Amino acid sequence: MSTDESSALFKVGDRVQLTDAKGKLHSITLQPNQEWHTHNGWLLHNDLIGKPQGIVVETSGGLKFLAFKPLLADYVLTMPRGATIVYPKDAAMILGFADIAPGSRVLEAGVGSGALAISLLRAVGPSGYVDSFEKREEFADVAVKNIKHYFADTPINWSITLGAVEEFAHTKTYDRVVLDMLAPWECIDMAAKVLDPGGVFIAYVATTTQLSQVAEAIKNSGQFTEPESSETIVRGWHHEGLAVRPQHRMIGHTAFLIMTRRLAVGTIAPLRRRRPSKGAYGTNESES
Repeated sequence: MSTDESSALFKVGDRVQLTDAKGKLHSITLQPNQEWHTHNGWLLHNDLIGKPQGIVVETSGGLKFLAFKPLLADYVLTMPRGATIVYPKDAAMILGFADIAPGSRVLEAGVGSGALAISLLRAVGPSGYVDSFEKREEFADVAVKNIKHYFADTPINWSITLGAVEEFAHTKTYDRVVLDMLAPWECIDMAAKVLDPGGVFIAYVATTTQLSQVAEAIKNSGQFTEPESSETIVRGWHHEGLAVRPQHRMIGHTAFLIMTRRLAVGTIAPLRRRRPSKGAYGTNESES
């Protein structure tokens, strides 16, 4: 059997996503001779081990489930949490906008439950690495467990350090800095020191107040390009025959992304030509 064929089969230790007729998701981790109990019978783990993905399995009471290995998005949305996760839609935008690719050297601060770190590690591959920093030990502990479980071991190209990232004397340089924290504007000078020229700084913030403070800190530092900000809203659609309409529930605002690039040392970027909005910088500035 080829490697590709064997990877499509369920094996001991795999996380399995079970979907019932109503679309409700359940997750189990396969262990030999174990049972998963429902309100209507039980399912034997042995009925899945060695079988291919995409099969239908049935409990002793007749409940049927579709069985697949979870996609990354499924995994991070169901894994244990110590802190709110970076949602898959935002993680995808971070990887795309920040151009995180095989070989990238990434500093991440605010590891939370490890959701974004998993995406970063998959993107950088074995030729890159991710150094994560987390202030809260309980969050770091959850992240370590989630990442180790996802990769079946702790990746050798990942490190996690307890403490505030801006308080360390960093000796390494990076080409990407990714922040998910309450006050990323406090880390602008640190990011400028560790980023190579042309490197990308990107922050994930929840409120417009945070967004404004980060943007002004970036501009005032004089070490980065003009920051660009965005948010991503995902709306699903319902389709039943000719009844095609937006779903009533949608993933709306989760956070803003703000991104900029490191200038070469000593470079002064040309000022953006634009008229400030009335009142943007206070009464005196707006009247001058």
